[in-house]
Amino acid sequence: MGKQRTIILDKERINWKMQRMAYQVWENYSHEESITLIGIEGSGTIVAKSLERRLKEISPLKVETIIVKLNKRKPLSDEIVISEDLTGKAIVLIDDVANSGKTLLYALAPILQYEPKKVMIAVLVDRRHKSFPITPDIVGHSVSTTLQEHIDVETEGEYITAAYLQ
Repeated sequence: MGKQRTIILDKERINWKMQRMAYQVWENYSHEESITLIGIEGSGTIVAKSLERRLKEISPLKVETIIVKLNKRKPLSDEIVISEDLTGKAIVLIDDVANSGKTLLYALAPILQYEPKKVMIAVLVDRRHKSFPITPDIVGHSVSTTLQEHIDVETEGEYITAAYLQ
């Protein structure tokens, strides 16, 4: 028997959460001319692209999205490279789910090799089980879970369709 899945975010709620997150990004970066969204490969990139589309609709910001690739299970197994110069840029690091903070911390490290102007972290779902000193600045949905439970964010193409607790 498989693990039971409970839907925590459906398409409509995800849309509301993403729109609110876009407004929060805009509020925090309204004094900037441009921002760089950095999506963590996989669902984090889809969240970043969704925020990019929304920011272009609601703000005059010039928005650029880039992808950071890393092995979420073993972040040091491959070099984490950001090929773009981030010096002086306003940045939002984005992932789908923040669990222990490990992925976000390792993704943040190569960003800090540059001298960005400002860095914030945004996630669609925050599980609040931090083992590493990372707290997202912008959170779509916060959920308390047990350590054994898992959040699964489902996507279809470039769209987030649901988030499940299992």
